[in-house]
Amino acid sequence: MSSSNRRAFLMTVAAGSSALAATQRIALAADAVLQDTDPQAVALGYNQDTSKIDQKKYPKHTTAQHCSDCQLFTAMGTAPTGHCQLFPGKLVHTNGWCSAWTKKA
Repeated sequence: MSSSNRRAFLMTVAAGSSALAATQRIALAADAVLQDTDPQAVALGYNQDTSKIDQKKYPKHTTAQHCSDCQLFTAMGTAPTGHCQLFPGKLVHTNGWCSAWTKKA
């Protein structure tokens, strides 16, 4: 391989790696925290704070139920938010709750 071909190859690899890293950062930045006022959140009775759930409307809810204990939740290390299968592209609070809450197995 000539030195000009090697140089071109290395520049292409460097540019590709940079583009991949930028794409991953953009994908992470795209995940916004789910707001209680989001239409899907309202439909499922989601609140960022499980202690603020209306007990009359959701009588089976207890304050011991949190998103972090739900089967649909995927934690992000020690972050106060994580991903929920019901809200793709949004982050939910670990201390949140919605009517689809299902205890982790």
